[in-house]
Amino acid sequence: MPIVVMGVAGSGKSTIAAGLAKRVGGTFLDADDFHPPANVAKMRAGTPLTDEDRMPWLALVAEAMVAAERRDGTAVVACSALRRTYRDSIRAIAPDAFFVQLDGSPELLAERIGARTDHFMPASLLTSQLALLEPLGRDEVGAVVSIAAAPADVVAAAYESWADAAGSDRL
Repeated sequence: MPIVVMGVAGSGKSTIAAGLAKRVGGTFLDADDFHPPANVAKMRAGTPLTDEDRMPWLALVAEAMVAAERRDGTAVVACSALRRTYRDSIRAIAPDAFFVQLDGSPELLAERIGARTDHFMPASLLTSQLALLEPLGRDEVGAVVSIAAAPADVVAAAYESWADAAGSDRL
């Protein structure tokens, strides 16, 4: 069962997904690596992406996740997946995807973004991402995990939720 670690900028998607991939013995993929140059240029300029920008990118992410899953076992992807339609587009290609929504206060998220020096996503886009975020629905396979704890604790909580959904044969 592939895992998508989702959330807004600054939520720790890459850190948690990498830790979770290590914990499950899987492959880590960062969805940011699949953005075409035009998307990166827009975000660097502080321009929010449109659905027309996102949908082809999400298809690439889902296809890479499925390929990694087939090749290496469990794939863990760090991907914003903020709206239900984005998650649905991932599920269209990877129907058994498990989503881990990282949840934190706007203040904590802004603080984390402000501390980053090596990322193309400016803090100015946090407001638009929070406005776009549609939390996981009750009918979606996944879990909401607070980012207020230490990263190791967030990874542990995400792992426990995934393991419960995947069944004890994955432990």
